[in-house]
Amino acid sequence: MRLVLIRLSALGDIIHTWPLAQSLRDNRPDLHLTWVVEESFQPLVQGHPAVDSVISVATKRWRKEPFSTRTRAETGAVKTRLRELAPDLALDSQGTVKSAWITRWTGAAERVGLARPWRRELLPGLVYTRVLPGSRAQPHVVATNSSLLKVVGAEPAPETPAPDGRWLLEQSVERWPEFRRELPYAVLLPGAGRPSKVLGADILIDLARRLAARGLSVVVAWGPGERERAEAIVTGAEDAVVLAPPTNIEQLAVLLGGASVVVGADTGPIHLAASLGAPTVGVFLTTDWRRNGPLGPRAAILSSTALPKQAHPGKAGVRPKGTPTAEAIEQRVAQLLEDTAASVTIPEESN
Repeated sequence: MRLVLIRLSALGDIIHTWPLAQSLRDNRPDLHLTWVVEESFQPLVQGHPAVDSVISVATKRWRKEPFSTRTRAETGAVKTRLRELAPDLALDSQGTVKSAWITRWTGAAERVGLARPWRRELLPGLVYTRVLPGSRAQPHVVATNSSLLKVVGAEPAPETPAPDGRWLLEQSVERWPEFRRELPYAVLLPGAGRPSKVLGADILIDLARRLAARGLSVVVAWGPGERERAEAIVTGAEDAVVLAPPTNIEQLAVLLGGASVVVGADTGPIHLAASLGAPTVGVFLTTDWRRNGPLGPRAAILSSTALPKQAHPGKAGVRPKGTPTAEAIEQRVAQLLEDTAASVTIPEESN
């Protein structure tokens, strides 16, 4: 069977789709799996043990220049590759208009996506020949993605699988050994996809000093649009913290994978760190950790939200309820580091 998996972005969402790809491979060894992904996130799937081939796209650039020669050439090349692949099945785990459009390009006779409300956008349903419900018993998006395993006649595992990024860490360390640092060190992640998710700079400055007092070197890692904020934290913490150099995805994986602890809000690099096995504390201010929390061998949560009784299957936003202090975050870090036998650690809501 030739299957095309469409999950274009973003960093955390792609990581949350790794277990689906691996389960498809495990249940159908004869499967040829092609993953379609945005070009900037290609390192997250190129080399994955379950993936046979990768097709990269640039939908953001194409939307800005829909009639340019470059766009026509690139979209034409993608369509040609998909036609040559001649997939039996296209599986869209993203459920957006742009991912559904590419699902249509595959020309597959069977085009499957998530049913609503697990799929937030309505229009993609016009492209699918079949929709499948997400997980009802387990709220996490990994469980919902894994429910698409039914398309090959298999059942998802009873427990939500944690994404395993060891393959990425292994190849990244080989390519970028200079991004290894001397132990022990902590990594702080100052950014997030939305301002409402971001921890205050004053909290991170205080936390950096506290972690330094524990004998950890503290590194502030940053991504696009986050450098100014990261530099302000370094300046405020003075000698307690240093600024990480610019990193691509693989370089960031090396930095996070070797850390003694990684702390950040609900952001893609938190999920990357957890998947690599690094001790990880995710601080959730306005999103439901039951649906979007980091999963990994040593992942912990600090939540300051007002959670409904049940997580919504199609959206993660919840009402905030205060902001955790640097002291509270430090305590959660201490609990995680002291629990050397921890598996997946998702405690009850904390304030």
